[in-house]
Amino acid sequence: MATTTYAQTWDLDVFFEGGSDSKEFHTYLVNIDRELESFRTLVTDLKVPQSTKDKEGLSAAIDAFQAVSRKIRQSGAFVSCLQAQDMHDKKATMLYGKIMQLSAALQTVLTELDQKLVSVNTDVWEGLLSEEPFQELAFILEERRTRAGEKLSPEQETLINSLGIDGYHAWGQLYNTVVGNIKIPFEENGEVKELSAGQAFNKFSSSNRETRKKMFESWTTAWEEQADYISSSLNHLGGFRLNVYKQRGWEDIHKEPLDINRMSKKTLETMWTVITEYKAPFVEYLNRKAKVLGLEKLSWYDLDAPIGKTESKVSYQEGCEFILDQFSKFGKELTDFTRTSFENRWIEAEDRAGKRPGGFCTSFPESDQSRIFMTYSGTPSNVSTLAHELGHAFHQHAMSGVHTLNRNYAMNVAETASTFAEMIVADAAVKHAKSEDERLALLEDKIQRSVAFYMNIHARFIFETAFYEERKSGMVSAERLNELMEQSQKEAYCDSLEEYHPQFWASKMHFYLTQVPFYNFPYTFGYLFSLGIYAQAIEEGTDYEEKYIALLKDTASMTVEELAAKHLGVDLTQRDFWEKAVKLSIKDVEEFLELTK
Repeated sequence: MATTTYAQTWDLDVFFEGGSDSKEFHTYLVNIDRELESFRTLVTDLKVPQSTKDKEGLSAAIDAFQAVSRKIRQSGAFVSCLQAQDMHDKKATMLYGKIMQLSAALQTVLTELDQKLVSVNTDVWEGLLSEEPFQELAFILEERRTRAGEKLSPEQETLINSLGIDGYHAWGQLYNTVVGNIKIPFEENGEVKELSAGQAFNKFSSSNRETRKKMFESWTTAWEEQADYISSSLNHLGGFRLNVYKQRGWEDIHKEPLDINRMSKKTLETMWTVITEYKAPFVEYLNRKAKVLGLEKLSWYDLDAPIGKTESKVSYQEGCEFILDQFSKFGKELTDFTRTSFENRWIEAEDRAGKRPGGFCTSFPESDQSRIFMTYSGTPSNVSTLAHELGHAFHQHAMSGVHTLNRNYAMNVAETASTFAEMIVADAAVKHAKSEDERLALLEDKIQRSVAFYMNIHARFIFETAFYEERKSGMVSAERLNELMEQSQKEAYCDSLEEYHPQFWASKMHFYLTQVPFYNFPYTFGYLFSLGIYAQAIEEGTDYEEKYIALLKDTASMTVEELAAKHLGVDLTQRDFWEKAVKLSIKDVEEFLELTK
């Protein structure tokens, strides 16, 4: 039977034909403006309910909120895809500005709606939440009301949103512009090529140390040259946030990210404490890897170096087929969904210049579809990344029958489905190794991810916490940012490396995302949370898929502590769950140490 050949470029025309010149998309944005105006009128005219009988106005406002937020999400997804596929698409950058305006306008209306929720008498409020159509939205509405009660007056919050467009969000956009213009010269086969940041980054997984070292020198120089612009961006993003927190009376810089992730401080502290106590095996792994590579100690640019002889490239087609084969052992729905993603061109994977670095998955709620972005160069790590992003897409697919307002899951649980899918594929790759050398290479690739979550992400968390503390006293220079970054890396990696990456704060886009601060610890949470789920899935086989989908459906309508208690029967504020999860990943290290004796 002939196999379908999977394209490496995505189809965006199915949403709006013509890319950033699309007339259809322009009309769509005009209609969003109209819907926003109607929503604003509804909210302004809304009388605060005085009894449970006064629910029609509130119900209509929530329906309008659902409809307009879906459309803004659809348009934002489209523009983020346009920007990612071509960082020089100036029209897409202009459209991004328009989406930011629409989002800010929506937030302004929601600020007024939230204030009306706060004004409802407690008894009336509880009565409303016990009735339809509010019953299924009880968690999300209660959350909005609580958070609104902790903020400033609607007028002040509206002003913050308005000023944020050309202030806060503009600094994040400036970072994207700077990175889009970065060209990193690299000599290969006697020819100097100008690489984008994304293409250059792929060189760090080369088996040739000279290639990695040369790239690291060019890479460092490129970020150093832009450090003044980038440090301005980081300082102003941090300054804006801190000023808003100060006005609201929020002293803890982790308050907002923890609220966004529906997670308690105790859970976060317990997680990092357990990880820190169990780092010794990973330090041993790093030291052994150095020996295997013939080095005294690893440097930053050696962390992703492959071990073993599997530089055999995996074609995109082979990667897709391998993922389908492994997913089929877990469950039918995940497999069918993944096949649809490949066949209907939901994925942009082509290795070409001008693309944004990194990978992501974004959803188009109006079309019930997702799009995945990455640059596929044929490494086993690329196959894992593809599986990871497909996990995100499947999570969005699992939520398709859920009320729109109950689909807004946070990043920490968003990373659960992606990491789960990635684990299925990474584990299978190790088991299917064709030789001892290949087994070692794939096992090591898997351990690299644990090191990323326990050490690299930890360094980012330590750095960002330290940066915000210093930013309270004024601007932090690029030189000082380098120092803070290196100190954080030394602490997170238990001082096990010879050379670090002080400019990492400049090269990591996650520090510049305006949607959410501390875009780091949720990754580690998601990784460990999915390890716990994965252990259950292995025990139960294909029967587990139904329970897994039930868990995914609940990810946006309860706290993570409630989610874990309901679906896994565990208490995330206690050490047990985290210890079991970390120990699962230590098994890989033990196997690696055995294989490399």
